[in-house]
Amino acid sequence: MNLNVTRYEPWTLHREMLNEFNRLFERGSNDDSTSATAEWAPAVDIEEHADKYVLHADVPGVDPAAIEITLESGVLTLAGSREKAVEQPNVESRRVERVTGRFLRRFTLPESVDAEAVKASGRNGVLEIVIPKRAAARARKITVNG
Repeated sequence: MNLNVTRYEPWTLHREMLNEFNRLFERGSNDDSTSATAEWAPAVDIEEHADKYVLHADVPGVDPAAIEITLESGVLTLAGSREKAVEQPNVESRRVERVTGRFLRRFTLPESVDAEAVKASGRNGVLEIVIPKRAAARARKITVNG
């Protein structure tokens, strides 16, 4: 007796249907400015420190050098793609859960950032972007004299 166990994912069909609707509405448009043109979006953590913002994006399987990072008019854009794995011959069964294709994330930055000093690095599937604040924008403590 051969028993197949299948993991139930209630939102998988919903997500696939929404992605297909987005592709249908965007078909014929050459405008890559909306996230509807992306097939997935990396999870992102954002931290604010006294002197900077730090953004961590999960992009496993993506070469950090192939990620396009732009900062224009106060909008930080991350774009790239994760390619589908090459299918191996003689595989009897396959289950694919990792999303492939183009990704796009956009973030509106506050005016207090130093756009000229932004730095990015990638390691272990995590992209780190450090966005310094301008010196004039940093909070300072003011002592009240009595």
